[in-house]
Amino acid sequence: MQIKLAKNYGFCFGVKRAIKIAESAPGASTIGSLIHNNEEILRLKENFNVQTLTDISEAKDIQKAIIRTHGITKEDLEDLKQRDIEIVDATCPFVTKPQKICEEMSREGYSIVIFGDKNHPEVKGVKSYCVHEKVYVVLSVEELSGIDLGQKIALVSQTTRKIDEFLKIVDFLALKYKEVRVFNTICNATFENQDAAKELAKEADIFIVIGGKNSSNTKQLYTIAKEFCENSYLVENDKELNPSWFAHKNICGITAGASTPDWIIKKIIEKIREIKV
Repeated sequence: MQIKLAKNYGFCFGVKRAIKIAESAPGASTIGSLIHNNEEILRLKENFNVQTLTDISEAKDIQKAIIRTHGITKEDLEDLKQRDIEIVDATCPFVTKPQKICEEMSREGYSIVIFGDKNHPEVKGVKSYCVHEKVYVVLSVEELSGIDLGQKIALVSQTTRKIDEFLKIVDFLALKYKEVRVFNTICNATFENQDAAKELAKEADIFIVIGGKNSSNTKQLYTIAKEFCENSYLVENDKELNPSWFAHKNICGITAGASTPDWIIKKIIEKIREIKV
């Protein structure tokens, strides 16, 4: 069986930056998971004593706080600043961009539409920067039906969403409202990884997506792979591989989410080779 890696996969700029920040701040605590990859979080804890707090309510006796890649709410950040805690900001620059846009556009009187998952920490953080309550978080055009958005609308996206779905929201708003400001805040790494996964999935007869199951961008990659290769699987580590998946398969495609480190990818590839010996 031939193993092929997607042209683009794995760690994005924002995650690489956050990992370096965490490694240079041993003993610090992150407010929420630094990235959405449990294996890498465990490595940082074991090797650098970087602790993970569930939320800001647990940040009572800490000396140094790392802001996760997805950011935190504006209120929580202000709360931390009021305490005697050293703050190390590892928020991805691609995430701070929609935060700033929402703050600026809402101050100018625009209704804000955020394309994304309302329960995702990135989206919660972005939403918190709006200065008024006319902000709507949606995942589909249907969720906008029946809502009066007013005369001026600004649209942003969660950084890891699919561009095709974002464009459906754009088309809907552009046809219905006179003034729509569209800010494409999906990061470049997401574009490149998704396109590469799509192309390889068309060729493969089994496809492995490596990454955290709580990672939005990894789940998007899995959805794309499944669309073009029925035998697609999402795994976090080599222990989740099932040898029966690879029976009578000729080409195994592999991609990895933006929070997946190289050491996990290599370990899984080694395991697949063992299975097919």
